[in-house]
Amino acid sequence: MFGETIKNLRIAHNLNQVQLASVLDVSKQTISNWENNNILPSIDMLIKIANYFGVSTDYLLELDSRRYIEVTGLSDEQIAHIHQIIKDIIS
Repeated sequence: MFGETIKNLRIAHNLNQVQLASVLDVSKQTISNWENNNILPSIDMLIKIANYFGVSTDYLLELDSRRYIEVTGLSDEQIAHIHQIIKDIIS
């Protein structure tokens, strides 16, 4: 469910509900309502959340479990290092 996904992302980024609310310019109550699946964000807010956490809207809506890391602006060598780090973590 959306609520669990956003809560997991928030916790993984070491944010409390107040901090995430501040970043997204919403109230803490809004974050709480999302996490408890009482309401869903607007399409515009869904995009803002996805951009902030570096995930797709499909990921937020649990339509796709793939995750990506933005590497625009990095050199091929830097990207290769990141790939190696990821392989080391997975192993």
